[in-house]
This record gives sequence, C-alpha cells and structure tokens, in this order.
Amino acid sequence: MNDKTIATHSGNFHADDVFSVAALKRIIPSFKLIRTRDLELISKAHIVIDVGGKYDADADRFDHHQRGGAGERDNGVPYSSLGLIWQKYGLEICQGNQDVANAVDVELVSPIDALDCGHVEGVYDGVSLSQTIAMFNPTWEEEGQFDACFDEAVDFASRVLARFIAAAQGNFNAKAIVAKAIENTNDPKVIVLEKYTPWKKTVQSLSDEALFIIYPSLSGSWMIHTVAVELDSFEDRKPLPKQWGGLSDKALSEVIGITDAMFCHNGLFIAGAKSFESIKKMATLALQE
Repeated sequence: MNDKTIATHSGNFHADDVFSVAALKRIIPSFKLIRTRDLELISKAHIVIDVGGKYDADADRFDHHQRGGAGERDNGVPYSSLGLIWQKYGLEICQGNQDVANAVDVELVSPIDALDCGHVEGVYDGVSLSQTIAMFNPTWEEEGQFDACFDEAVDFASRVLARFIAAAQGNFNAKAIVAKAIENTNDPKVIVLEKYTPWKKTVQSLSDEALFIIYPSLSGSWMIHTVAVELDSFEDRKPLPKQWGGLSDKALSEVIGITDAMFCHNGLFIAGAKSFESIKKMATLALQE
C-alpha cells in the first residue's frame, strides 16, 4: 500500500479528517497527501477522505457530506470520514485484534463521528478531543499556513491514536490476567495479583464474592484494596476495619499487631504493608471484622 496518494479537503480541518490521515499512516508508511477541493485532483487520488461527495469503501472514497450521508451506527450516531475509514481499516490498524479495534471505535472514533456530525447527545461536556484538534487551525489573527497546521495536527493525532490502541490492548491483556487470578484463588473473597494490573472492571464482571484485591506496588511494598459495590461507586462491598482509618507506621502496627504495616487510608479502601505475608494477615483481619 506504499506510494499512495491520499486526498482530503483544503482549508479549515477537523478531527475526522485529521485522525483519518493519522490512522492511515499506521498502515501506509509512505504516501503523498494533497489537500484540495479540485475534483480532478481528487478523482486521481487512491484514497479520498472527507471530500468528493461519495462513499464507496471498495473504491476508497470516504466522504459523508453528500445528501443522505454515509450511514449511521446502531446507536444512531452518523459516520464521519473517520468512522468510515475505521470500518474498513480499523482491524488492520490494530494488527488484526478485533477486540482492540472495537474498543478504540467506542472510545475514540465514535465520539469524533458524533461531534463532527452534530450528534452530541451523550457526549461529555468540557473540552473535547475534536475541539483540541480544531485549535490547531490558525486563528483569524494569524498568518499560519493551513497545510502546515494540518501536518502538526496529524502528528498530535498519531500519538493520541497510538495511546488509545496501547490502552485498549493493555486492558484486554489485564482482563486475561485478572480472570486467571480469580479462577485460581484459594479464597474467592481475596484475589491476589502477582503484579499490579488494572482489575476493577474484570472483578466487577466476573466475581460477586471478591471483597479485597492484593497486589504489589511499584515501590516493592504490598497493597490491599477494597472492591466497590459497583464500578465507580464509593461504597465498598466490605470496607477495611474502621479502627485502621488514617493510621500509619507505628500507630497502625500497634492497633493491628503487624510490625511492617504502613498505612490505611481514611476512606478505608486501601492499606499497605512492606511484605506479602503481612498484607495477607491484614486481609485475614479485615475479613474477620
């Protein structure tokens, strides 16, 4: 797919055309980009994004501005050029991992589609990624070149896309690790992770019994963390003992009888000790409360 010509519109740019080019850069290392509204030049391009008045995935034409648009998702969000590109190339961009491609579609691509098409219901308030990309355009008081600014926006979008893909891949890898830990645990109320791994979504979905998660910190100590009643809730299935709250080091050690206990948060959702043996004892004590 090298040595392709990719065409998109000139002038003011948005997140959909910027991220479309950034996405294609991951699978087409070398291409010529032209930004134009000249229909003759557009007709000669191998891939056309967000211009040309035509959607034909087989012919690599990915516009959505024509009458009737270019379709919509099951949830009613219309496709922008980015969504159209992702439908055809998302799986390849994510190296054949459909789960990762789907996750990036939900977290990144679909919100950009929604904002570009004016379908803002359910989109978070505040500065969006789409607005951030739009700010790369020169203002009316600046003499910046749109094409140079577009290139800067694509570089930024490429880094953002890479992090979304990495995060999605990491989340699926973590899910497998945590699921195995749940399956292999001796006590379903206490799940032990050999290294810190994002665990909250997996524990919520796979274990109704888990009360505490034990894992090592980056400093080499060990943590015990409560499991919330539901994801993002501040209510725990079982909080740590109330008498531990806010204590640290010697004061905490004296209360629980464990010499290397380090701290317990006032919120009773996390505590630490220097050794695995001690954190296991703290879990046992917490279960007995």
